[in-house]
Amino acid sequence: MASIKNRRQRQEHGVLMDTSQPVIASYNVHKCVGRDGRFDPERTSRVIQEIGADIIALQEADTRFGERRGLLDLARLERENGLVAVPIAPAGKAHGWHGNVLLFREGTVRDVHTVKLPGLEPRGALVTELELKRGGMLRVIAAHFGLLRHSRAQQARALLELLGEREGLPTILMGDLNEWRLGKGSSLNTFRDAFGFLPPAVPSFPSNLPVLALDRIIANRKELIGSVTVHDSALARVASDHLPLKAHIQWDGVIETEKP
Repeated sequence: MASIKNRRQRQEHGVLMDTSQPVIASYNVHKCVGRDGRFDPERTSRVIQEIGADIIALQEADTRFGERRGLLDLARLERENGLVAVPIAPAGKAHGWHGNVLLFREGTVRDVHTVKLPGLEPRGALVTELELKRGGMLRVIAAHFGLLRHSRAQQARALLELLGEREGLPTILMGDLNEWRLGKGSSLNTFRDAFGFLPPAVPSFPSNLPVLALDRIIANRKELIGSVTVHDSALARVASDHLPLKAHIQWDGVIETEKP
């Protein structure tokens, strides 16, 4: 369990951000390999610092096979940005679960549940319940779905089944869902009953000229998050093949105890 203190003011592109509304973000770091083919964890960490998130879900933060070694300097991220990784057990040399890492700045971890998602590829989700410093409980699901449509449909159903077995809480699902389709065959339709209206798609891939909305931030309550936007900077356009997504948490949506 971890507890974080001392919120810092953040700046992005020279504009002071509103620290009264925490920033959540999702970022597929592509194993710290940029579009230039260079492995550069330091560059990835600088993008994370640019985003200035209070809670951020990372995908592909570990090597995929073997010992699944973590690729980022988590101690430095904590020291310089106040971000701490949600602990999982047994962690070994990995940062997270099937490459999924959830970092947070303030609050206390009350529960962590790792999910091995079905499908042909090794995919997973990290389900974390956070008691926030300002009050209220928030469930955050960090996930990375597969490349095959059938697998994505299975993975979406698996997460909904898990949520159906757990206490109803304000919930945010974010990650690389690898789903740009919105039609009948889209795995995103599976979430409509539990999450209701889905925010508009925000293209995040490829990072140099984003046209596909592979990454998502969605909530089970309309008032829980603000508008979802892409973090588009010169550094982010080269550090990974995905651009990060971000949004603000609306406190009224966290404190509410009943789903509307």
